[in-house]
Amino acid sequence: MSDTLIAAIKAALSRVTDPATGVDVMSSGMIEGISARDGMVQFTLSVPRERARGMEPVRAACEKAAAGVPGVISATVVLTAHREAPEAPGARSARPAPGPTPPGQGQMLLPEVKRIIAVASGKGGVGKSTTAVNLAVALAAQGLRVGLLDADIYGPSLPQMLGTQEKPRAVGQRIIPLQRWGLKAMSIGFLVEQETAMIWRGPMVMGALEQMMGQVEWGELDVMLVDMPPGTGDAQLTMSQRVPLAGAVIVSTPQDVALLDARRGIKMFEKVNVPVIGLIENMSYFCCPECGHRTEIFGHGGARVEAERLGAEFLGELPLKLAIRQMADAGTPIVLAAPDTHEAATYRRIAARIWEKVEQPAATGPRIVME
Repeated sequence: MSDTLIAAIKAALSRVTDPATGVDVMSSGMIEGISARDGMVQFTLSVPRERARGMEPVRAACEKAAAGVPGVISATVVLTAHREAPEAPGARSARPAPGPTPPGQGQMLLPEVKRIIAVASGKGGVGKSTTAVNLAVALAAQGLRVGLLDADIYGPSLPQMLGTQEKPRAVGQRIIPLQRWGLKAMSIGFLVEQETAMIWRGPMVMGALEQMMGQVEWGELDVMLVDMPPGTGDAQLTMSQRVPLAGAVIVSTPQDVALLDARRGIKMFEKVNVPVIGLIENMSYFCCPECGHRTEIFGHGGARVEAERLGAEFLGELPLKLAIRQMADAGTPIVLAAPDTHEAATYRRIAARIWEKVEQPAATGPRIVME
């Protein structure tokens, strides 16, 4: 049934024409990754970067054509802009041939960024993105040139937390990152509509990440924070293989289930030879805004104990506080919006300690090979 449905979808798409060339989207090779399951269809319309802004009508036409096929309940078409423009017949590329690269991976990306730090968690909902944004703003306040990359393709939150839905500009083959609160920032959320569901398989996720690292004009940066998706999947593997990570900061809440997942994340970074800079306990306790009574809703001190057990540094704890959430939702990090608060001071102290740990290159030690 699935093969028959996909064939019918391809036939419908062959009637959608690219207005610039007069060639249908199937024949031009723009359609990638058609999948159909239980009547739900997803695929990608992949176009040259320089044509991306004008291709939304074609994307909508593809979605309408697919949705009209009998047996299709819903159709989702994602517009991506990473294909090279087709060369004229007989033309030779002016680009130099790529040099040798290590087996199984391409050239290392982000060569102009001095230190790249992953902000990670074992599970979602622990406040990792809020932590990453506030740490990045705190580092920028120290006078550092800071980049912030949202590596969560399925659930990008950077546009909301930076308070902008602005689309990045393209200059030739390069994408110009947005600048906000002293940061250079990039997220897949800046490139697609806010409510678009990113129904992508692993290779597409890895390709999008590599595009945001390799085709964005980051320029020279002192440090880049990477807001990682939760868990230990394709994005984590791509980052560890394609950029020289200076280390990882693990964010967790105090309860056992979060710490268990955080432990898996730590083990994953250890296996790919990325040092763990330290652990942060978020939502460590709750203070009533009316009476000031402190309640340890999720327990307390679990991340500190886990850090000691693993021989990692405990970087600090942050409370579950309404103002942090409200300011994050409003797109103004608390480090900027309320700099005199205890929470803002804690973010600044943790950021300063992280930079202190990664500023100097680590001493080269013996390499341990795990059989």
